[in-house]
Amino acid sequence: MNHLSSQPGRSSRGSVLPVRKSVQNLAIASAVALLMASGVAQAQTAAPAESAMVKLIRGLIQSGTLNKDVGEALLAQAQTEAMAAQQAQRQVAAVAAAAPVAGTAAMRPEAGDVRVPYISQTVRDQIRDEVKGQVMAQARTEGWAAPNETPEWSKRIRIEGDMRLRNESRYYGRANDNMNIIDYAAINAGSGYDVNPNTASGLPPTLNTRQDRKNLWRVRARFGVLADISDTTTAGVRLATGSDDNPVSTTQTLGGGLNKKNIWLDQAWIANRPTDWLKITGGRFANPFVSSDMLFSNDLNFDGVAAQFDKKFSNDTLSMFGTLGIIPLEYSSDNFPKDQGDKMRSETKWLLGAQVGANWKLDSTNRLRGAVAYYSFQNINGKLSDPCRLYSGETTTCSTDWSRPAYMQKGNTMMLLRNIALNPANPANTPLPQYMGLASKFQLLDLNARWETKVLGDYGLRLDANYIRNLAYDEDEMFRRANGGILNNYDRTGVNARANFESGGNAYMVQATLGNPNPSLRGEWNVSAGYKYIEPDAMPDAYNDSSFHLGGTNARGYTLGGTYAFDKNTSLTGRWLSSKTIYSSPLAIDVMQLELNTRF
Repeated sequence: MNHLSSQPGRSSRGSVLPVRKSVQNLAIASAVALLMASGVAQAQTAAPAESAMVKLIRGLIQSGTLNKDVGEALLAQAQTEAMAAQQAQRQVAAVAAAAPVAGTAAMRPEAGDVRVPYISQTVRDQIRDEVKGQVMAQARTEGWAAPNETPEWSKRIRIEGDMRLRNESRYYGRANDNMNIIDYAAINAGSGYDVNPNTASGLPPTLNTRQDRKNLWRVRARFGVLADISDTTTAGVRLATGSDDNPVSTTQTLGGGLNKKNIWLDQAWIANRPTDWLKITGGRFANPFVSSDMLFSNDLNFDGVAAQFDKKFSNDTLSMFGTLGIIPLEYSSDNFPKDQGDKMRSETKWLLGAQVGANWKLDSTNRLRGAVAYYSFQNINGKLSDPCRLYSGETTTCSTDWSRPAYMQKGNTMMLLRNIALNPANPANTPLPQYMGLASKFQLLDLNARWETKVLGDYGLRLDANYIRNLAYDEDEMFRRANGGILNNYDRTGVNARANFESGGNAYMVQATLGNPNPSLRGEWNVSAGYKYIEPDAMPDAYNDSSFHLGGTNARGYTLGGTYAFDKNTSLTGRWLSSKTIYSSPLAIDVMQLELNTRF
């Protein structure tokens, strides 16, 4: 805190005066302590010394430098000592006058001499410490005792952040399907797409599949503040960039006419540790589960409440960890349907997660981590609506419009949500504006393993593996739920029949990293290689890495990368991601990323 900063109505010189005055007060108080500690014996005359001492103490009391109680005690002590000195002087004079002895002339008091009782060193030290303590307490209160000292509250605040500058190029296969890769997210964000060819105004929106996008300059900046509220409670807030409010990326594309960039609330949480091995966090916080980016993007944060435990055993060679999470994904609108008087009941989409795992320190160079998790996505699949008569103009909504995903990437099997009644006066030309929802349910079993060792002397080697199975995947149930309205993931014959449907509920990935997994010091480095295989309905396509296959499922391919730290907490990274679809229409995408990363 700068105590010399200017204030309204004061000059910069005026703001220094309180500090100087306080320093002067401290000097005066120290003089009082030294004077009283040395005793009145060093004074030149009795009356003037007594009068000066009393006046000095009274002046310090009136100026506020001495506390009134302490000042009055010192004043009484000074007066008592003065009276004792006068009494001693009278006694000495009386003895000298009554019994003069030869040779005692040198000991006879002369004019101006004062004799006082002895004050021990202990008493003098006590008086000095009391005065000094009083003055220093006032100095700390007023903030001039140690002007460069950091305020106590600031010691409980920590700031952290990171920045990334990325050059990204996207290369699309020339044989990619140019017509059938539908942008379902764009349809759901609008007023629906008319699937009646007799009344449709055009083709549905599609994704780019053939035109390369080179040299996209992108940036990510994150800035967080962490506070230690107490020994057991902490809180944090973090802001981040982002092109939109999607949950899986905080990267902002540059350009756009040099317009200013968006800042979003990325995290806001409170955590408490009731015991050393348990932490409970609520709000919006980082991913509390041990997982890979095949399931959850590294930029993904969670809303809700999570409880995490971590317990060490066997002299730190074995530790157990686990997480329970209750994550609200989406709430239906309180005002749905907006054009009807009777509103529907509240609907909530949830993620309920449970995980348990262990870390083993096998020896000085080998560590093993294993975890098993179960993720139950509640109420996120699409639901076929009750019959709705949109042609009548009485409403523009159907009962299950809320079940379309709030956010999606691509790959999941989609179904039509609206059961639209035909206009009996003109059934062939009844507009059928449709929304799309997820055809499959999702109950995920997630197995995660990591082995860390040393090779070729002292080089670190990390091997990661992840397997995911959607236990709720059931093709027959999907077609029953959709009543035949399955839209995608058919084979390449172009026939959308049950026999031509292709999907699956499995996903896996493996990755090897040689070197330091997280280079932070100059000269540290790593290289990595991995492979991913993600069937269309192995997981919700909304939440995984947005770089591999540009996000989503129904993708397989490899990744190559390397990082070199050329300065403290500052590194260069190169990454190549190559992918193509497993089933259905061909879509091959290669992504190259060159990055400059730093953190603080």
